[in-house]
Amino acid sequence: MLRITNQLSDARVELRRICDRTHDIQVAEKEATVRQIVEAVREKGDEALLYYTEKFDHQRFTPETLKIDGAQLDAAYQQISQDLLKAIQKACKNIERFHRQRLPKSWVTFEENGVILGKRYTPVARAGIYVPGGRASYPSTVMMNAIPARVAGVSRIVMVTPNSSENGTGSSLSPAVLVAAQEAGIEEIYQVGGAQAIAALAYGTATIPNVDVITGPGNVYVTLAKKQVYGTVGIDSLAGPSEVLIIADHTANPVHVAADLLAQAEHDPMAAAILITTDAALAQAVAQEVSRQLDQHPRQTSTEKAIAHYGLAIVVDDLATAAQLSDIFAPEHLELEVADPWELLPSIHQAGAIFLGHDTPEAVGDYIAGPNHTLPTSGAARYASPLSTETFMKHTSLVQYTRPALKAIATDIDVLTQAEGLPSHGDSVRFRVEDQS
Repeated sequence: MLRITNQLSDARVELRRICDRTHDIQVAEKEATVRQIVEAVREKGDEALLYYTEKFDHQRFTPETLKIDGAQLDAAYQQISQDLLKAIQKACKNIERFHRQRLPKSWVTFEENGVILGKRYTPVARAGIYVPGGRASYPSTVMMNAIPARVAGVSRIVMVTPNSSENGTGSSLSPAVLVAAQEAGIEEIYQVGGAQAIAALAYGTATIPNVDVITGPGNVYVTLAKKQVYGTVGIDSLAGPSEVLIIADHTANPVHVAADLLAQAEHDPMAAAILITTDAALAQAVAQEVSRQLDQHPRQTSTEKAIAHYGLAIVVDDLATAAQLSDIFAPEHLELEVADPWELLPSIHQAGAIFLGHDTPEAVGDYIAGPNHTLPTSGAARYASPLSTETFMKHTSLVQYTRPALKAIATDIDVLTQAEGLPSHGDSVRFRVEDQS
């Protein structure tokens, strides 16, 4: 089932096809639908929000019942095991510790001749976090989005997540998600999803406040809504389906490699799982092991589709070639399952997150290591970075000149303003340096 090739030309073509797989989706009709939803929520607020929630999610709410109340939040703790609570708390601790190391610091420098320059970092006032719902439960998504916002100093964090209980009765909200939200510092949670939830966060309604930044993954409608409201608010990224690329040599265990490939493929039928190896025998063993592990897999159908369409094993002559092919793909997750991953690391230039060694599966990054699991996909690692505290912060330049310092650069500014035909710019400096008061 896992295709194997040793032809570099074919490998490059396949890597580009897989990287561009989201382009195959016919989005024009979906974009029009999303635009209609976004504009309706912008104009009609709660009325449109409730209408589309009932239409698409079959949930009937009032403005008063959209928000998760304190009793529901408290009850969630009684509905999960102590082992799960301890795991959530450990993950929160690790994620917070890592992101505090990345917290940017404001700075000021005193230059010669009376010039002061600096940069001041401040958090956004309000952040909105989208957490997918439905059949799956993603407490890790809550923690990975909320904790960096809290560490950054965001004073109000609003979470939205869809309730998919049948006929709008009861609640299907995951207790683990609600507990993770509280452990991560969120208590303002609204049970609404889809493009209408993104629009509500961007523009605000009578019930849901507008925010400054929206983060969190979702389906194609959520992603298109984030794209459409960008500019009104900041967003983390336009995330695509998950992907992993594994570089392995003869020291890798095919059982482990196959499990790591399937760990991505089980996410979504469009998830990508790629192996690049210097060992042809390993490629064959991994392909066999993938088929074996897929047998009786709980998500067999969708996982098989991902492997069939976007799974690939490439056999190369050396690790240098493997690194070059990896950079072409710029994977979201990159595993280096080789004898000396730190020796190979300098050859890697484009990846969202890198997992080094045989005992570091990508799953540790998904849940508990600490670095963020919200990563650039579909080649975006060429220019983008993981979600971090900086996602929820902005920086402001600080500039101060004394009169002597301004005189020292007055002529240069005058020359430049004349070149651009902006005389008042020059006057704003000249009047000051000629002022004898």
